[in-house]
Amino acid sequence: MKYIDTAQVEKKMKSRVIINNFLKSIFFLATIFGLVVLAVLIFRVMSQGLSYINMDFLTGKLSTMPERAGIMGAILGTFWLMVVVIPVTMVLGVSTAIYNELYAKKGRLQSVIQTNIANLAGVPSIVYGILGMTIFVRALDFGNIVLAGGLTMSLLVLPIVIVASQEAIRAVPQHLSEASYGMGATKWQTVKNIILPASLPGILTGSILALSRAIGETAPLVVLGIPALLIPFPGGIFDKFTVLPMQIYYWTLDSSLMEEYAYLAAATIIVLLVLLFILNSTAIIIRNKFQQRY
Repeated sequence: MKYIDTAQVEKKMKSRVIINNFLKSIFFLATIFGLVVLAVLIFRVMSQGLSYINMDFLTGKLSTMPERAGIMGAILGTFWLMVVVIPVTMVLGVSTAIYNELYAKKGRLQSVIQTNIANLAGVPSIVYGILGMTIFVRALDFGNIVLAGGLTMSLLVLPIVIVASQEAIRAVPQHLSEASYGMGATKWQTVKNIILPASLPGILTGSILALSRAIGETAPLVVLGIPALLIPFPGGIFDKFTVLPMQIYYWTLDSSLMEEYAYLAAATIIVLLVLLFILNSTAIIIRNKFQQRY
C-alpha cells in the first residue's frame, strides 16, 4: 500500500486555495474596472448630450452650423441600411447553417469550410470595407448608396449569424428529429416543423447581436466613402446615405475645431444607444415568447 504524505497534500491544497482566491480577486477587480469605465463614459455622454436632444435635433437635416444640425437623415440611413442587412444575413446565414449541419457530408472539406467561417468572424471590419469597395462600389458600379453599404455590412456579420445558427441547431435534442422521422416525415418537413422552431430562440439571439454590431460599425462605411454632411434624406436602397455611427465619427473629428460638435456627437451617441436598447429588448421579448412556445 502506497504511503500518502498528508502534510504534502495539505500544503498543495492550501497553495491551490491561495491561487484560487488570488485569481478570483483579479477577475473581480477587472469586472469592477470595466463597469466603472462604462459608468464614467455613460455619465460623460449623458451630461454632454442630453440637453441637445429635442425634436428639432431628431427631425432636422444635417448642417454645418451646430445650432441647426439634425440627425433625421442619419436615422433614416440606418433604417434603410438594416432593410438590406436583415433579409440578406437572415436568409443566407440560416440557410448556410442548415446546409452545413443537416445536409452537407461530414468530411475534410466540410471541416475546412467550418474553420474558415469561424475565422471570418474575427477578420477586422475595415477588410470587409475594402472588399465591399472593390466589389460593390467599383466592380458592380453601385457607388456609395444604401445597397452597397448594406451588402458590405451583410458580409461583415454573416459569419456571426452562421456560427450562432449552427450552434442553435446543434442544441436541438436529437430525439425530436428522430421522432419526426419515425412518424414518416421527410427531412425538409423535419427541418421546417421541428428543428427550425426549436432552434429559433438561439438563431434570433445570434442574429440580433450581429445586427447590433452592423448598426454600430463605422470603418467599412468610411472605406466606402459614405458622406456625412448636407445630403437629402434617403428614400430607398438606391439613394446616398449616412448613418448614426458615421455622424458621430465626423462630429468627433470636428470637435477639435468647434466644441459644440462634441455635444452633438454625445447626443447622437445617446440616440444610437436607445435604438440598440430597443432592438435588443425586442429580440429578448421575441426570444422568450418562442422559448415558451417550443
